[in-house]
Amino acid sequence: MMCDFTMKKTYAIIPVSRFKEAKTRLSPKLSINERENLLKAMLNDVVNVLDGLVQETVIISSDDDVLNYMSDMNVKTLKEHGKTDLNGALHQAIEYISKSCDNILIVPSDVPLIKKFHVKEILELGNEFDVVIAPAKGGGTNGLLFPVSSFKMKFGDYSFFEHINEAKSNDFTYKIYDSFYLSLDVNTAEDLGEIMLHGLKTEARNYLKKVHLKVKSNHGSERLDVTREVSV
Repeated sequence: MMCDFTMKKTYAIIPVSRFKEAKTRLSPKLSINERENLLKAMLNDVVNVLDGLVQETVIISSDDDVLNYMSDMNVKTLKEHGKTDLNGALHQAIEYISKSCDNILIVPSDVPLIKKFHVKEILELGNEFDVVIAPAKGGGTNGLLFPVSSFKMKFGDYSFFEHINEAKSNDFTYKIYDSFYLSLDVNTAEDLGEIMLHGLKTEARNYLKKVHLKVKSNHGSERLDVTREVSV
């Protein structure tokens, strides 16, 4: 049953890269098939969190494998057209849904530690502020709520600050939603360790355990050491 804590009609957009090209920086720890399966698990985690909190979730991708995979889920799928970047793909999705909702929430596909209470709090803040921005590690954006309007996507390097500037340039009120769990997008081996430590009951953690990854504290350049258990 749909929650009624907000009267604004909100659609979520999740952009998804090609499965076969996913998370190449994880190649020292995971094979190409394992990286694909991890992305599927993380995507499932994000979709399951959004379910029941927004009126519609839209998956946009240029990859037919992604769209086919999501066809049995409670989401709408949209094929990305032409050669474009992430912002161009998001613009296509925004144009597709702009006449159907009041607010749009953009969430990446690789934030498996997202919780339902994060989404609830962001949507509630959307009743008070025009724009809500959740920062990612390294200056990116891992959550962006904004009204259907001329707000321009600025995803890329340091997009968190670019989205703040975009809100200011439109005279929008904005709120920063800062959360450790939501700030984690998965790109490095250390990020896999964070899933192992903090991702209880997520499909992403279950999958990493299935492929026998383990994590321990490290006092070197990285805080966490991620290795694979070896059967004897």
